[in-house]
Amino acid sequence: MVTLTIVHDEPEAEMLCGLLRTDGLTCSYRKTDIAAGAWTGGFARGGPIEVLVDEHDLEAARKLLPPRR
Repeated sequence: MVTLTIVHDEPEAEMLCGLLRTDGLTCSYRKTDIAAGAWTGGFARGGPIEVLVDEHDLEAARKLLPPRR
C-alpha cells in the first residue's frame, strides 16, 4: 500500500475510500505520524489521516481524487 493523499480526519478518509471502492480500488487509511504528539490518555485525538491504495492502483486513484480547494 502507498499513500494516495492526506486528509483532515477519519470521516473524510472514509468518504474518499468509499469513492475509490465504488470504482473497484482497494483502499485503507491510518493516522499519520503528524498526529503522534496529540496523545491524550493513550489515544490520539484527531489529526491528519493517510489514505492508502495498492501501488498498481495509484494512477487510477489519483484520477478519482476530488479537486483541491
